[in-house]
Amino acid sequence: MTEEKYPTVFDRIKAAATDVAVIIVLEIIVTFIFFAFVIKTDHAPILILVFIFFLYDPLFTSIFGGTMGHLMVGIRVKRESNETKNILFPLAILRFIVKVSLGWISLFTVSGNAKRKAIHDYLVGSVVVYGKRL
Repeated sequence: MTEEKYPTVFDRIKAAATDVAVIIVLEIIVTFIFFAFVIKTDHAPILILVFIFFLYDPLFTSIFGGTMGHLMVGIRVKRESNETKNILFPLAILRFIVKVSLGWISLFTVSGNAKRKAIHDYLVGSVVVYGKRL
């Protein structure tokens, strides 16, 4: 296995930046739809934000092998033991929580190993590989 198979920190940052934009757009669309068709409450925008923020990454990662940012950059999150399979949803949740909790600290470990794994990848047995772009 060569390092060219595993994305760089820069590719991961591009994917994360794309995901921020996607989440903002999703928030705007869902908030508009919610307020246009559902009873308005003071807590709705906060609930929408929490729902999208906490489920976007784990759902996309477990179902599609990566978030919209991953897919657009051409990287995928796979099981290290079988790089043809996506990680399971509970592991995707744990991976996301650790990734968000550690932030940039987790990414600093990417260039220190041959498979360019971050701390959150080590924890759940995942690996990020190049794949087809969306």
